Amino acid sequence: MFRTDTRFALVAGCVLVAACSGQPHGTPTRVIIPRGASFGQATDSLAKAKLVGWPKVFRMYGRLSGGDRNIKPGTYLLKPGTPWSDIVSALNGGHGLVNTITIPEGWDLSQITPQLARTLRVPADSVRAAMRDTALLARLDIPNPTLEGYVFPDTYAFPLGTTARQAVREMVFSFERRWKPDWDSSLADLKINRNDLVTMASIVEREARVPEERPVIAAVYYNRLRKGMLLQADPTIQYALGHHVGRVLYKDLEVASPYNTYIHKGLPPGPIASPGVASLAAAAHPASVPYLYFVASRDGHHEFRMTLQEHTTAIRQVRATLPSRKTKPLMVASAATNTTARSASTSAAKPAAKPAAKLSSRTATRTPAKTPAKTTASKAPAKTTSSRLAPKTAGKTTVKPVAGKTIKSTATTKKRTTTRTHTTQ
Repeated sequence: MFRTDTRFALVAGCVLVAACSGQPHGTPTRVIIPRGASFGQATDSLAKAKLVGWPKVFRMYGRLSGGDRNIKPGTYLLKPGTPWSDIVSALNGGHGLVNTITIPEGWDLSQITPQLARTLRVPADSVRAAMRDTALLARLDIPNPTLEGYVFPDTYAFPLGTTARQAVREMVFSFERRWKPDWDSSLADLKINRNDLVTMASIVEREARVPEERPVIAAVYYNRLRKGMLLQADPTIQYALGHHVGRVLYKDLEVASPYNTYIHKGLPPGPIASPGVASLAAAAHPASVPYLYFVASRDGHHEFRMTLQEHTTAIRQVRATLPSRKTKPLMVASAATNTTARSASTSAAKPAAKPAAKLSSRTATRTPAKTPAKTTASKAPAKTTSSRLAPKTAGKTTVKPVAGKTIKSTATTKKRTTTRTHTTQ
């Protein structure tokens, strides 16, 4: 009996010493305690994170201290070397709990702001104010009124009570930590400043779907800048509109905004989204290619071309891969022919009424014609160009119609209509 009591006392003493010893140090480690997890399961998570060295002894300490009965689920930030008593106290009182948020690459402030406000449980206005922190703008030499593009996309864990200003500062500091010194040396070669590079990277981030195409897309835009061409980047139109659209239309290209690269030459005033490391690297080190145009295909990759003629051919090839859409024929000539055919079966031949033609076409370039091209009967097909990066002056196609003539044969009473149709898409 005496030996048993002595052994228990020694074990309890060792447990208490282990629980109270230790000194927190190093970078905090994130530990997730799932809802409904037992103290034993929480111990396994702590041991896996190397915050607890002897799991069995820690479980015993939890039973002896009574701390195994009321643990709170959530995400905790705990430093290595934290005494067991402090760990159990944190699990019981919810101390060290954090809120996590993931900012995907390519998000802009209009998407980041409400998400951050919900995560921190603060008003959205306080986040908007933090995004205009003048001290951070001056520190990074940002010429724009907001931190657009400099809130680095990553996963963050903010302790409970973190303010919007503190969170935004941490996200901007993350951008500074990820910035590579060799990108600074690229600025002189490219004859741009850092804000220009981040702006280019943000456009690349929104355009690229295939990772290895990022440097090539950056090269296309740099080539257009050097030749004095308009960038004509659809993502800048989306940003100028202030809301996402599934497909940029010609009416959208007329939006009055300095971010409209279909109207204003050069780069827009600032970034349009938060670029990741890969897009920043692509903007700093573009590929050495001569391309000036590209068109998106169905699977997300782009077809790159040097001339407008080659680009137009690529558009047709991409269109050919698109799934066909079953639609009713709306061509003027077709409607006239069908009407005449019906009139031929009747005794009275009345002139066919021409319904209004309404045609539209979808392109993989996501830039449809400014106005639906008129479809009429024509002696010669009219040449048109349609491209995402084609000059905006590719305007309306005007073709003179040739009225369908009804010819009465002397050998038969049948009537026929002669029409030829050319569809401009």
